[in-house]
Amino acid sequence: MAEIDTRQRILDTAESLFTEYGFEATTMRQITGAAAVNLAAVNYHFGSKEELIREVFRRRLTWLNQQRLKELDRLEAEAGGKPLKPSQILEVFFGVALKMAADAKGGGRNFMRLLGHTYSKPSEFVRGFLAEEYAAVISRFRAALIKALPGVPGEEILWRFHFMLGAMSYAISGTDALHMVAEDALDDADPEALYARLMSFMLGGLRAPLPTLRAGSAKQPRISKAV
Repeated sequence: MAEIDTRQRILDTAESLFTEYGFEATTMRQITGAAAVNLAAVNYHFGSKEELIREVFRRRLTWLNQQRLKELDRLEAEAGGKPLKPSQILEVFFGVALKMAADAKGGGRNFMRLLGHTYSKPSEFVRGFLAEEYAAVISRFRAALIKALPGVPGEEILWRFHFMLGAMSYAISGTDALHMVAEDALDDADPEALYARLMSFMLGGLRAPLPTLRAGSAKQPRISKAV
């Protein structure tokens, strides 16, 4: 039990420090000091800083992606082979994440902020790791969206998915940037209001008219391997 508590404390501390300072700027000395453990304990449980970073993501991403796939399985079974509504697909993929982001006591909010920062500034190591973690999930949801929106090319769906990920990441990071340009105070403490606003925004973007592109300008977005 003591070992489990120590491991959990190290993960909680690392998650918090990575969110505040980033992966590269956070040192093992900072982690061990804040977690009140020695370096030997970190090495015993994780072996290296890279493995510690992986475990920080795994302990919540595994549950998050399992829930997404579970809900998608349920909806597709109920649909009996018919296409799902785009709103249903978005609510499953992004809704589960937004609900996690509303969990301040259980650490979900802190983790989703970390994930949001990681999307915007991923290191090569983290990008490769997340690509593996998300591969099956992205494939399933992309297929569901293509089936739900037969008039939208698969390439365009990937771009829109990329933009939606950015919108979610920005939203869960807080409204600090918005406060700089808004005269009135904005309250971002209501997770239900944030959920309603963001889902409405993303659904509108998903259903937007196709863009007019110059010949040869449409290329496969690299984000398909980095989300």
